[in-house]
Order: sequence, then structure tokens, then C-alpha cells
Amino acid sequence: MALTHITLRDFVIVRELELDLSTGFSVLTGETGAGKSILIDALQLALGARSESGVVREGANRCEVCAEFEPTIAIQAWLEAAGFDASAELLLRRTVDTAGKSRAWINGSPATATQLRELGEQLLDIHGQHAWQSLTRPDAVRGLLDAYAGTDIRPLKAAWQVWRQAQQALADASQAQSTLANERERLAWQIGELEKLNPQAGEWQDLSTQHSRLANAQALIEAANLSTALLEGKDHEAAGGALSQLSRAIQTLQSLGQFEPEFNELADLLTSAQAQAEDVAHSLHGYLRKTDLDPAHLAQLDERMGLWLSLARRYKKTPDELPLTLQTWHQELAQLDAAADLDSLRKAEQAAQTACMQEAKAVSRQRQKAAKPLAQAVSNAMQQLGMQGGRFEVQLQALDAPAQHGLEEVSFLVAGHEGSTPRPVGKVASGGELSRIALAIAVTTSELGEAGTLIFDEVDSGVGGAVAETVGRLMKQLGLHRQVLAVTHLPQVAACADHHLLVSKAAVNGQVSSQVRTVSGEERVSEIARMLGGEKLSATTLAHAREMLGDAPLKPAGRKTTQS
Repeated sequence: MALTHITLRDFVIVRELELDLSTGFSVLTGETGAGKSILIDALQLALGARSESGVVREGANRCEVCAEFEPTIAIQAWLEAAGFDASAELLLRRTVDTAGKSRAWINGSPATATQLRELGEQLLDIHGQHAWQSLTRPDAVRGLLDAYAGTDIRPLKAAWQVWRQAQQALADASQAQSTLANERERLAWQIGELEKLNPQAGEWQDLSTQHSRLANAQALIEAANLSTALLEGKDHEAAGGALSQLSRAIQTLQSLGQFEPEFNELADLLTSAQAQAEDVAHSLHGYLRKTDLDPAHLAQLDERMGLWLSLARRYKKTPDELPLTLQTWHQELAQLDAAADLDSLRKAEQAAQTACMQEAKAVSRQRQKAAKPLAQAVSNAMQQLGMQGGRFEVQLQALDAPAQHGLEEVSFLVAGHEGSTPRPVGKVASGGELSRIALAIAVTTSELGEAGTLIFDEVDSGVGGAVAETVGRLMKQLGLHRQVLAVTHLPQVAACADHHLLVSKAAVNGQVSSQVRTVSGEERVSEIARMLGGEKLSATTLAHAREMLGDAPLKPAGRKTTQS
């Protein structure tokens, strides 16, 4: 897995850049201010770093960054799980406009910055020029040891949060016992009032329908009687109702149907209407048989609906809401009972504490197991970086009380030379020593990561001479197994690289633009000589540069670089 291609458009001072990268150890060099770190910034943006409008080149509407990688099987599995195309290439693309609005894509599909960051953790491992500053921060120091130990503290953090919540619940319940008792008493009384009514879901609508029917029973009966009389005739007179009139009309039309066929069709229509009218009359008789005024039932309905309305007004609810209100109050009462159960809360807190301590002790065992190997590995690297006799130690100091990150605080101690007592890094080390210690840790821990590409952004700041040569050899050694990209100002480091990229600035149409190109042969000799002695190249510096490059021959040329 490696970074194979970078494309930039209108990024900071880069108008357009396409850069192919090879495996092994590559360096980026150039004059101060040429933009050596711009590529690192662009990669971080492509991998989910926070976006802002300042990255857009002046005069442009938006910038675009593309990074192409060779994905591993694990990366392809991640892509498939996240719903992205898991092809043989991984293309990350991100744009930012002048308003700071960002858009991102993974293999052509829209993606979030969070997804880019998740991928970035598996693709790149970046060590910055100010990495030494983190050696004095407890969280960063602890993170380095945990990374070296392969410790996942997420289960510990989760268990600690559960424990804290259980502690808070117990404390709240203990302080609020009197308040909880009063609240429970009030809620129980309200439940008792509603349970006397025993409201059922849908009952209010049924009561309203029945009440409306009984309250209008007299009018309904009179309407049914009148309709029956109109259909059948008063006192069922043979010729007084609509049914008898329909019958006479049918007979009249049928008697002349032999002379006018259309009369037969009309008679059929009237016959159908007569049948429907007879059905209506039959239904009305049935309604009248089962319907009476029933004032006693109406009074019962009035009384029960009055209780519904009274309770609804008291508790500021609509009548329809009373059944759900009763159910909700029962649930709240159960919660109050649980909150007031101090014994159960104490048991829950103790169980959460036990679980948290188990996770914390497991983390402590891993840290204790990894502390000495990490200290020894960094100490060995310090010897190579010109700190002969220096010693690095990892100190684990027990905390008075468990914390979210474990049972101990982690700190780094260092002895700058043989015979001295190790003391906290920030108190005994000079700036140059801090840089070398940070580099030693970076080299030690980078060998353990899964990221296929390691980037060192001027981590060699503050070193020089023979130590610088050692730094270059260490990075070249890392490049045998991983892709290593280093931004450096040291010619000793640059001479050890397998591939050399030169960053330069030039004025294009009145605007300064940064470019990157691969240099080899005499161009590379000139760049190493410039790094040795400045802009004016002498025969001595050129000879020295050729000698340095002779000690670190180049690999066969890698991919080509295109700029514009």
C-alpha cells in the first residue's frame, strides 16, 4: 500500500500540479518559503483535515486536491463495508471554495470528512516538525505508549463512563430522597384518581357517539316515522304513498309497452327504484323497532362524560388524552420507585466500578509490559542520533483515584548522557535533544504502525553533521519496508533518499506559484550543493555533493512528475 499520485489545483500558491510518487525513501527540498510543506498540508486536507477558505489560491474560485493510493485488502474491505467501490485503486478527492465549503469523494462517490479521516488513519502516518512538543503533554505521551503496546482504551473509557453515570445516579437519589417521596405521593394520588374513572382507549369517542344519538332520539324517531309515511302512505293507505305511486306508474308504462318499446325500458328503471324504496322502508321499520328515548341511559352517559371532562380540565388534558396520561404516569411512578431504590443503585454502582477496574487493570498490564521495551528501543535510537550514553525511560505513576484513561499517569524521562539521572523530558533536554528524542520515538513507533506511507515534516530540525547522516540512514532503512516521504533542509538526509523532489517558486502571470519536479544527475548534485553552501555553487560544494551522493546511490528512476 502506497501513495502513488497527487494532483493539486489552485491550492495555496500552487496553480496546478500532478506528482507521481514511488516506493522507498523520497525527500522534498527547496529554498525557505518555496512551499515544501504545502504537499503535506494538501494530503492532510484530502484525508479529512479541517477545511478553510484560506487554502484557495488567490484569484481562484475553489481548490481541488486528489490523492491516489494502492489499497490493501483491509482498505478494500473497509470500502465495501462503507458502500464505496473497492477497486484496485483508491482515489480521494476534495474541493474547498472561497466560502470555506468543502465537498469530498471516495472513488467517485460522495463522502464525509469523517470517512476521509478514518481512511487516513490507515493510509498515512505523519510526524510533524514540532513533534517534540507533545513529549511534555500527558495525553500524547500516554497515547504513544498505548500505540506501542497495541492497547485499545475505548472499552476502558466506555466502562468508566458507565461507572460515572452509576455514581451520579446514586448521588442524585441519595440527595433527593425527600423530594422523590413527595413526587411519588403526588403521582400515586393522581393515578388513583384516574384509575377510578378507568379510561379506555377509544372510549371517549364511543361515549360521544352514543350521547349524540340518545340526545337526538326524539328527532330521529320522528324523521323515521315521517319517511315511512311518505313511502307507504298515511296509515298504509294503498294510494297515498310513494311506493303505490311508483307501482301505478310501472303498470301504466308496461300496458303501453307493446306500442312504444322505450316504455318497457323506463318501466324497468322504475321497478328498480321501487325495490330500493321498499328496502329503505323495511330498514326504517327495523330502526323504529329498536330505537326508544331511554332517558335513564342518557343520564348515565351524561354522568360518565362529566367525570371525563372534569378530570381532563383538572390535569389540563383533552378527554382523548386521559388513557395515555394514565399509562405515562404508571411509567413515571415505576421510574421514581427505581430511583428511590438505593440498594439497587448501590449494587449497580459497585458492579460498574468492578467492570471499570477490570478494564483499567488490563490496560495497566499492557502498559507495564510495553514500558521497558519502548524505553530500550528509544534508547538504542538515541545512541544512533548522537546521544551516546543517553537513556530513555517510561515512568508509570499510580493515580490516587482511577481516571478515564486508567490507573496511572505516563511520563517520559531522559538522561542526556551516561551517569546522569533520568528526569522529565521538558526539564533536562535542549531544543536539539528534544528534536532527536522525538525523532527516535517516531522511528521506533513508525515501524509498528499499519500505515503504508510515513511522512516526516522537518523532524530533523535542530540536528546536523554526523547525526544528520544517521537520520538519513534511518529513514532509508524505513523505506525498505514502507513508503517514506520527508521534508528536509539537511543535505545529509537528502543524499540518502532513493528519490529527490525539488520544490521551487516562480512568478506566473504576476502571481507566485509553487512547483515540484523530480531531480536526478547533475540537477540533484546542484541541489545538494545549494543545501550545503547556499546559492553560489563552488567547485568545493559541488564536489562534496557528488561525494555524498556517491555514498548513497539512487535507485532506478521512479514515476515521472508533471507540473504546470
